[in-house]
Amino acid sequence: MLVTIDIEQKSIGNKQLFENLKLAVEDREKIAIIGRNGVGKTTLFRMLVGEDTDFTGSVIYRHGAIVVATRQEHHDVGNQTVVQYVLQNLPEYAELHNIIETYPETMGENIRKITIYSEALERFATLDYYNVEDRVRQSLDEYQLGHTADRTMSSLSGGQKRFVELIRVEHSHADIALIDEPTNHMDYVAKAAFLKWFAACQHAVVVITHDRDLLQEVHRIVDIKDKHSRTYNGNYTAYLKQNAQRTASDLHEYDTVQRRIINVKKQINSVRAKKASTSKTPNPFIPLENRLLKELEELELQERPSFWIDQESVAGLTANIGESYAKNKAKTIHIRRLEQEERLRDLLVLDKVRVGYDHPLFADMSLRIQTGDRVHLIGRNGVGKSTLVKTIMDGVAEGARPTTLLHGSVVGDTKLRLNTYEQEIDAAYLKMTLAEAIEHIFQSFELNITPEHVMRTLSEYLFDPHADRDHLVGDLSGGQKARLQLIKLFANTPNLIILDEPTNHLDLPSIEELEAALAQYKGAMLYVTHDSYLAKHLGGQDLTVTPLIK
Repeated sequence: MLVTIDIEQKSIGNKQLFENLKLAVEDREKIAIIGRNGVGKTTLFRMLVGEDTDFTGSVIYRHGAIVVATRQEHHDVGNQTVVQYVLQNLPEYAELHNIIETYPETMGENIRKITIYSEALERFATLDYYNVEDRVRQSLDEYQLGHTADRTMSSLSGGQKRFVELIRVEHSHADIALIDEPTNHMDYVAKAAFLKWFAACQHAVVVITHDRDLLQEVHRIVDIKDKHSRTYNGNYTAYLKQNAQRTASDLHEYDTVQRRIINVKKQINSVRAKKASTSKTPNPFIPLENRLLKELEELELQERPSFWIDQESVAGLTANIGESYAKNKAKTIHIRRLEQEERLRDLLVLDKVRVGYDHPLFADMSLRIQTGDRVHLIGRNGVGKSTLVKTIMDGVAEGARPTTLLHGSVVGDTKLRLNTYEQEIDAAYLKMTLAEAIEHIFQSFELNITPEHVMRTLSEYLFDPHADRDHLVGDLSGGQKARLQLIKLFANTPNLIILDEPTNHLDLPSIEELEAALAQYKGAMLYVTHDSYLAKHLGGQDLTVTPLIK
């Protein structure tokens, strides 16, 4: 066994995250960890890495195992260039490279040093490090980061550093790699490169992800739920089938317990009536009442499980189980949909649009979006998709011509209500509390909002109205910020929405809820996604943005 994980108990503050959570990883096994936002996936990752040791239990790696993990912080990298950072953090590279470079000048006829030098040369070759710098630079090109190879790590954005971490892991020749949400913010070319590496790599990988394309490539899926771990052999398709079967069994068991509680309560009332009406001493009904009370206490101590089944599998449930699932299923985000049908109109017209700053980013684009249209915008990161969205937003707003519009026109219908879902939340919200941010969102659309409406909105989007309302937006998790973005997206009942990677940071039930809402949404949609499942679900016209060749 490569690693054995046995977490007896882990809490943060008053919240217990894990209890008797067990997991083991074997050589070359590729495991995905999934679970609802907030169940503790990132905490578990930090425990596996060794950054969090405040728990009861153990994480034991096989002696000598080489473990690498994507880092979240880079405060200690100094002025290292990207290539230097990757190379110096490959297992054994720095030590072996130092021996190979320095020993020839000092070892002379020293047998010990000659032996160390010879072994270093052999080990360097075994690890395939002689050409590793070229391969690292090639990987940087594949992730569209070739231009950063000789820049300092401190000059990179947070997203760029995430890609550098993946490249470091890919070239580490580790026994096990621990990777957190690797495909968030990847474009389709970078994602294809990562999936190719993932499928071909010969070491074990534990990855936290809800990317269904990546889940389709794993050997096993571990679902963190109700403080424990549940293991499903196979990929995403196999997981859906097994999860539906197991959840149906759980529902049957849960319903059986609930019926037993009702029956025990009835028996207690009956026994108490008989106890009160008898004059025998000792009263023969007291022991029976005590046994029933003890059984009731044990039954009521059983925590209510979390239930989630994908919509396609729900259709195959029996009537009784389907009814039980509808009543007991895990809560998902509730999105208010555009209910009213609108007449067909040209909501947005782009005529020979050319966008950029100093120079155009792509060739002239013409596009007509009508009520109900779906347009899938495809293009590499940096090609100008975000600039195009900004140009559209500025172009339909009242005021001067957008500074990013170099040529052509952007015309919005007089009845257009446009809103966007962006990858990064507006910095203006970060120092607000969650409640203040929601109030500000609605007021920015000149919509009235009451404290009761704020609390209801929090609940609809899976926040705890009382516990979460005063949390600073800047302190929210990625999944919580994504849900705040969804609140903003639908606040003004838009008839045209622009989506930029909306499934990033969302868990599987919330992704499915979003897909269901978008499928019923009657307005038009311009969307960017590299989630093939979402693209297939939404459909529509593909529009590829091709950069100009300089």
